[in-house]
Amino acid sequence: MDDHKAIEALIEGQFEALSWDESQDGDWSGFAADFVEGAQLFASARPAQSQSVGQFVERMQGLSKSSLPNLKERMLGRRIEVFGNVEVAIAVCELTENTEKVSFNIEAFLLIKEAGERRIASQAWDTAKDITAAQELWTNKV
Repeated sequence: MDDHKAIEALIEGQFEALSWDESQDGDWSGFAADFVEGAQLFASARPAQSQSVGQFVERMQGLSKSSLPNLKERMLGRRIEVFGNVEVAIAVCELTENTEKVSFNIEAFLLIKEAGERRIASQAWDTAKDITAAQELWTNKV
């Protein structure tokens, strides 16, 4: 599998791991396994504050048992750049919460590759009001 396809599969796996419903939990350990130790995640809330993978998973587990019993994440598009052992990916993601509320994220991944193994070093995301806004963010390249 070439690098681009492997990165796309990793991102799709992340989104699948963070999809759950009343009959099936999220794949919390599968989600966490793709990160390097000490990886930092940055949610869209401001001011920006880093959180560990463990803190993020703990929060998602709590939400899945309370106000968010159903979440489906789906990648709509991606842009991937490979620079030797450093890789960057940006993905547009559709989120459906509790089978009703649809929203969109732009997610950025910094990946590193060592001894043939690819892992996420950092991840940050922001929300878009609708698919049009997400597409604009996607297509406006610097």
